[in-house]
Amino acid sequence: MKDRDRSLTLEGLISAQSRLAPNHPMIPVLSGKQVSVEAGIAGEERVAEIFRKTSFSFAQYVYHDLRPSSDGKFQIDSFGLTPWFGNILEVKNIAGVLEFKDNPPQLIRTRDDGHKDGFESPVVQLERNYELLSDWLRKHNIRIPIYGSVVLAYPKQIVAVPPAKTRLLFPNLIPSFIRNIPQPDFKLDPETFHWLSLELLKSHQPFIPKPISESYKISRGDFKNGVRCVVCYKFGMVKAPRTWICPFCGATDHLAHERTLLEWFLVVKRTITNRECREFLGVDIQVAKRIFKV
Repeated sequence: MKDRDRSLTLEGLISAQSRLAPNHPMIPVLSGKQVSVEAGIAGEERVAEIFRKTSFSFAQYVYHDLRPSSDGKFQIDSFGLTPWFGNILEVKNIAGVLEFKDNPPQLIRTRDDGHKDGFESPVVQLERNYELLSDWLRKHNIRIPIYGSVVLAYPKQIVAVPPAKTRLLFPNLIPSFIRNIPQPDFKLDPETFHWLSLELLKSHQPFIPKPISESYKISRGDFKNGVRCVVCYKFGMVKAPRTWICPFCGATDHLAHERTLLEWFLVVKRTITNRECREFLGVDIQVAKRIFKV
């Protein structure tokens, strides 16, 4: 039913680094966060690929990166809906030796060099998603069992201490896990099942991250202005009638301003004035007015 949304968080991190000086002190921080986000996306995509390759003997709608609108904000990496039950998968792609702690709930990762890092327990994330999704279903007058597991994206992830009560899976074990979930006598009728599948999809709200400058306290003046060429990656594309031209490689791009304005909203701030538009894109007031009207 739903694939992963494009990651605006990742796009913002990449855009921000390209607009900062190479020796800017925040480059290592943004680069490290980019690696973490890319690892998470790769793990979720690995799970999505399992579903694409697997067929089931019963009806199932699968949603990846689902964010239903509710009283509390939550995001489910993968969710499977059948007429008998729902199944939440919380996906983690963290290399190293993993220890799941219960008191307090925490995930400890030990790297190859012995350094330890602490993370929020995926068990807590799974339980929170279970509660919020159950609330969402109750508000839609739906009562079906909800199951859940933590999925480790790659078998190279070593678990020294597993969680006490939560099932851990590797992606290749997901199909057999789902097939072995009990199917009670009660199930949603086909009409309700189809209606609910569409309601979940309609309820989804794409995630809009805070601008990088706000999240990482980076001054607006630290970011370069200009329209970047997607061919040679240099800043300085020039506005021409109905298009943009790169003075360095000659490439043209009639949508370059749209891409650059998206970078502004992801990197600088959520709003933009005519003056800010002129400075960031390097255009005159009339061009800026035309861009705002489109």
